[in-house]
Amino acid sequence: MLCPYCSNEETKVTDKRDSKDETRRRRECLKCGKRFTTYEKIMPLEIYVFKKDGRRELFSDEKLKQGIMKACEKRPVSIEKIDAAVSAIEEKLRQYGSEVRSEIIGELVMRFLKKTDKVAYIRFASVYRKFEDLSDFKKEMKEVS
Repeated sequence: MLCPYCSNEETKVTDKRDSKDETRRRRECLKCGKRFTTYEKIMPLEIYVFKKDGRRELFSDEKLKQGIMKACEKRPVSIEKIDAAVSAIEEKLRQYGSEVRSEIIGELVMRFLKKTDKVAYIRFASVYRKFEDLSDFKKEMKEVS
């Protein structure tokens, strides 16, 4: 840690306080004796999504939420339940590391919707699996019931 006053690298911590999101440290420069405060915050690991077409993009929890909300439109699924699902899915994705295939995200959403609301599940599946005709819907309906 560099002293902001004299750029000396040697400092000592005189006080440390942890909070939920950050650590506050009061420091003293061993050369000039001046004190200053630093804050440490853990940055979440960025997740990159590999799309089916080969593109790679930064994961967006807002995009995930919008997709789930569209499937649940006019269905009895609370926004709190959707928010909880988005958080749970994002947490699970972090276990895969910094890169994840879009298919994994789709399957996690499908699992949530299948347990939550069958109609929303079919809506999402029809777009995600690119249903071509009525037989695709019937096949999926049999699997749900």
